[in-house]
Amino acid sequence: MLVKQIENKSIVWFEDNNEYIVVEPLVAEILSLLKNNVEKQEIITRRLNSLNIPHKQAENLVSDIKALLKTNAKEESINKQIEIPTSFEFIKFYQINNLIFQVDFQSDYEMFLVHPKFSHLEIETPNNVNHHYKVYSNKEYISFSINDVLINTWGKNNVHFFQGKFSMKLVEHMHGKKEKDWMGVFHASAISNGKSSMLFLGDSGNGKSTSLALLQANGFNCLADDFVPIDVEKQEVFSFPSAISIKKNSLDTLLPIYPELNSTAEYNFKRLNKIVRYLKPNNSDYTNHLPCKALVFIKYKKNSDLDLKEISKTDAFEQLVPDSWLSPIKENAQSFLNWFTELPCYQLTYSNNEKMIETVSKIFNNDL
Repeated sequence: MLVKQIENKSIVWFEDNNEYIVVEPLVAEILSLLKNNVEKQEIITRRLNSLNIPHKQAENLVSDIKALLKTNAKEESINKQIEIPTSFEFIKFYQINNLIFQVDFQSDYEMFLVHPKFSHLEIETPNNVNHHYKVYSNKEYISFSINDVLINTWGKNNVHFFQGKFSMKLVEHMHGKKEKDWMGVFHASAISNGKSSMLFLGDSGNGKSTSLALLQANGFNCLADDFVPIDVEKQEVFSFPSAISIKKNSLDTLLPIYPELNSTAEYNFKRLNKIVRYLKPNNSDYTNHLPCKALVFIKYKKNSDLDLKEISKTDAFEQLVPDSWLSPIKENAQSFLNWFTELPCYQLTYSNNEKMIETVSKIFNNDL
């Protein structure tokens, strides 16, 4: 168990299930005592008697806190083997920097899960292939293999876990790092000014990708959209080559800037209840990695004044963690907590695009 003080709260990380919770410092202290097998009565004597609460209430409090130690880890995959098909309906080749990836899709179902966001990387049949991926499924399950070695199998109701693993393997091969070398992957958009990076976060529909598209049309570089990896060694934001997902309600804003969106294919993701088109990022060097300047929880709100304010670290943490993949390795979890503690966290609400772009520039330039 790790405990990190942030503001007037404690963040507790449990190694058993790789789970983070934000609690009062007293709760964190009792959790540590319980983890070290200190008896309930000793905890009450040592820490709770001074609070002048009834003994029974103190016992119940310790029992409730103890229950936090029993949370079960979420199962992401299943122990199931699907036979690799002898033929695949679609074979695609993607070039990322100097690497060539061949991806075999059993049918259009599997291709739909991957290809749209990487279609801008597609090339004709190359002379050599560095990595050979295969994606295949049956009525219940979907499997993913690399060089005919099974990576994993998932139920089709958890297909997003497959998509995450596919992207993680791309990142590993692109940057020559293994999964253990990554601190985390964040559901965010990442922009850079060539010297440092910034993460835009927020619920789906708040404007992360639209803001990213506007900024890349105004002198900034797109590092990543939706899938933002950060390494352990330097705690830097690494580039990821997926296209920027543009929702239908953003087209009026972006079509004057990106007329190519008018003829771009449209995809209906029914599970996510969204219709998107994909915009090619302006970054072609996917070796880039830069330190993170700030976390910005961004929200487009029609007819609102621009409002930028620094928010509490605990509020930011509780928004950041649920949509993130965070390394289950203890040293990496400690690195994540240290990295997060040092970052400024902002809430940016806007309706005027020019003012948003100007404000992001000011954050990069320490000119607030």
